[in-house]
Amino acid sequence: MLEQGEGGEVAFYGGTFTLLPTAEQQAYLGVVAPYLQSGEVSGIRVSTRPDALSIEQISLLKGSGVSTVEVGCQSFSADVLARSDRGHGPEAALQAVSRLQQQGIRTGIQLMPGLPGGSRHEALASLGQALKLRPAFMRIYPAVVLRDTPLATQYQTELFSPLTLDEAVDLCAEMLWHCQRLSVPVIRIGLQASEGLDRGDAMLAGPYHPAFGQLVRSRLWQRALLKLARAGMMSALVHRADLADALGNKRHNIVFLQQEYSHFTVRAVPGVARQTLSSDLGTRSLHELAAYPLEEFSF
Repeated sequence: MLEQGEGGEVAFYGGTFTLLPTAEQQAYLGVVAPYLQSGEVSGIRVSTRPDALSIEQISLLKGSGVSTVEVGCQSFSADVLARSDRGHGPEAALQAVSRLQQQGIRTGIQLMPGLPGGSRHEALASLGQALKLRPAFMRIYPAVVLRDTPLATQYQTELFSPLTLDEAVDLCAEMLWHCQRLSVPVIRIGLQASEGLDRGDAMLAGPYHPAFGQLVRSRLWQRALLKLARAGMMSALVHRADLADALGNKRHNIVFLQQEYSHFTVRAVPGVARQTLSSDLGTRSLHELAAYPLEEFSF
């Protein structure tokens, strides 16, 4: 990648980086040091847990050129964290994010709606708390049940029921809309597709879909298009790059709309801005038309 001139950050994923032995962390970070010094890469990104970010640990990261840390907060509910055996409470996440930000490290927050004890209200409350921390970006992963895990045991003994796919799409669409409202980028929604997940070998239950992110984005378009249809509009014009999300995965949105509004159409035409819909009512933003109530959201 470096030979191709890609640059960017070097990222260490696939585990809890700051729980590795200190010498091992230093060895990994040391490999990147020459490329940082030469300017071939701009920084280092790691992902870790809130309770693995002591002041001393953050000093090590800072001194080794780490520029971005993603914190797997998952929830800010003490009850959800306890039921999920996370081993820490919400205070650990608050402290970890604050410490990173004080050191000038770009900080992202990961949330996992649908954990044991969770609900729509809890997910939105956790999102509100996360956004109050002013993260540089967010990731949202609805909980799925992987085989041979403690969560699988809870599921198999009927102590836990994961969100359905439709419930997860609805909830994550609402969470995405609030992040967009406050200009916080969501860099991923849903698990990265993999052979094990797609075959079902790794997953027992839960809202996994290889195109989950598109399903969530399309749900916002569905809300916007439905509002136009209910206002008497029979068509909507969108930017070409938005057409796939507007139509929905496997044209789900247009099939859904035409069940009640049989002649409703969505077309891409030149001159329409991204994330907007043009109709006889004029041009309005996707964000405005897909709006969710603010009364239930604390931030």
